[in-house]
Amino acid sequence: MSNKSSQGGLMEALRSVFTLGAMIIALIVSYLLFKFVMGNPINFEGNNPAGTPLPGNYLGIIYKGGMIVPLLMTVNLILIIFSVERLITLRRAKGKGRINVFVKELQGLLDTNKIEDAVKACDKQQGSLANVMKAGLVRYRALQDDKTLEKDQKILALQKEFEEASALELPMLSRNLVILSTIASISVLIGLLGTVLGMIRAFGALAQAGSPDALALATGISEALINTAFGITGSLLAIVLYNSFSTTIDSFTYKIDEAGFSLVQSFAASAK
Repeated sequence: MSNKSSQGGLMEALRSVFTLGAMIIALIVSYLLFKFVMGNPINFEGNNPAGTPLPGNYLGIIYKGGMIVPLLMTVNLILIIFSVERLITLRRAKGKGRINVFVKELQGLLDTNKIEDAVKACDKQQGSLANVMKAGLVRYRALQDDKTLEKDQKILALQKEFEEASALELPMLSRNLVILSTIASISVLIGLLGTVLGMIRAFGALAQAGSPDALALATGISEALINTAFGITGSLLAIVLYNSFSTTIDSFTYKIDEAGFSLVQSFAASAK
């Protein structure tokens, strides 16, 4: 038990390091892209990044969004990183083959009391559902040979084993979803912050005595619109991805519960 706990603690530490490292790398990459790619002098008239972007040069236009742009780029890059991480994790959790087919196969094996074949099927499937079911099946097999417990006690023991196995697998499925939900909220807020700063710059250019500074006015408006676009895009993608992953996880959790209920019912019907 202590060995499992130490392994679990090590894996948790590695996941935390990955999360923090991914965020730091995203920030560094975003700043470098903003500074040396979007801010490259060849994107501007007269090779001057402080001047006007070349007509149709979107890199230069984005650069004019100001220093809020790297933050928004970081947020969007983090969104991409953890969306890919969730896709990989959920694909691995599904295991090999279709889950519905696997569940029906298990139910058929349980109906004919072929426990060993059901365990082998779980080893072959290699998904989270298979891991939970294998733990339950191993306990199922042990309880069948246990002569010291009453039928109700055996059923409770099997339910407890299933719940403990589920508690180990399910948190992995929803891990890092909080990052996506946070991005859905803060992305648009960061974008609005950049919008406000851009409008302040634009109104500052209009408030000058005499003719307004056209360059400062254009820069301020660009900053406002670019940050708004980045913020809304990040928030929209985060909401869609979060809801998509949540729906997949809910469906997966339902299948685990369904398979566990079938296992317990099968045991209750065959136990003495």
